[in-house]
Amino acid sequence: MQLLPEPVRRFAAWCAVLLLAAGVGYVGVRLCSEFRTAVTPVLLALLGTALLGPLYRRLVQVGVHRSLAAGLTCVAVAAVVGGAVYIVVAALVDTGDEIISSLKDAAKSLARHFGAAGASLGDLAGNAKELLAKFGGTAASNVISGVSVVGEGLAMAVLALLLVFFFLRDSDRVVGTIRAVAPGSSADMVEAMARRAFEGIEGFMRGTTVIAFIDAVCITVGLLVLRVPGAVGLGALVLVGAYIPYLGAFISGAVAVLVALADRGFVIALWALGVVLAVQVLEGHVLQPMIQSRTMQMHPAVVMLAITGGASVAGILGMLLAVPLTAAAFGVVHELRARYDTGEAPPADATG
Repeated sequence: MQLLPEPVRRFAAWCAVLLLAAGVGYVGVRLCSEFRTAVTPVLLALLGTALLGPLYRRLVQVGVHRSLAAGLTCVAVAAVVGGAVYIVVAALVDTGDEIISSLKDAAKSLARHFGAAGASLGDLAGNAKELLAKFGGTAASNVISGVSVVGEGLAMAVLALLLVFFFLRDSDRVVGTIRAVAPGSSADMVEAMARRAFEGIEGFMRGTTVIAFIDAVCITVGLLVLRVPGAVGLGALVLVGAYIPYLGAFISGAVAVLVALADRGFVIALWALGVVLAVQVLEGHVLQPMIQSRTMQMHPAVVMLAITGGASVAGILGMLLAVPLTAAAFGVVHELRARYDTGEAPPADATG
């Protein structure tokens, strides 16, 4: 190695570090995939704890017992999530036939103007129910597997909710536990890294929740003005979909436009599309710079790459978890850079 020039040795050292980091990351992803039934609830519970922490702390400050405060917080989130899912599913079920009918009408109109392209779209819309029936038949032939997947999902959801309860109730013990398991004299550094990682997750959840609430209110008001049925349910869908950046907003907006097309016709659907686009412009040019720049300092390109990588690894769940985990990783990197740049530990944050 001494025969090689200094730049070559540095390059080789960085390549070795990158290969080692990539290998450790790959093994970690494979292990998480193998133990996903246990890992997924923990990650979801961390997101829930980051989101619900302020409510829990407020309850504790007014004198509510820690266990009761954690229980009330979990009951509240279960009620909100369950109600949102019920409203969204009910709205989509009620308008499902109308959406298919409107798509057929739109396809016929396109066929008159664009010929073969519109006719192909008409054939697709006309055969939508047959395609769904075939899919249902295939699913029915694998009903045991389907029940197993549903059961696994419910078990992970219940476990995640229980973990949120324990994470909230015992949050005051986390720092002590981290310092106890940290090797040697690295307790301060490990604690600081853990704080920065959790602050990154908390910043993502807090900023995304504020933006999602504003988006949902604006779109719900717009749909109510346009008298689109199921406006509240569609607003709830926007609220839930906002936790998957970019793609969630696209899917929820598309569903809102389809529902408007089904019940109110083409013109109202265009107005609904205008409302959705206006809200997205407001989010991208006003809300994101004002809110997310303070709570989660990541470039949009990094967010999009994280979502793509998460989708390739774990599908929709990976898309949901990719951005907050990336925010946590950025927090750790910033902490390490601050320590190595200054040569000393920065002051620890008093909040936990």
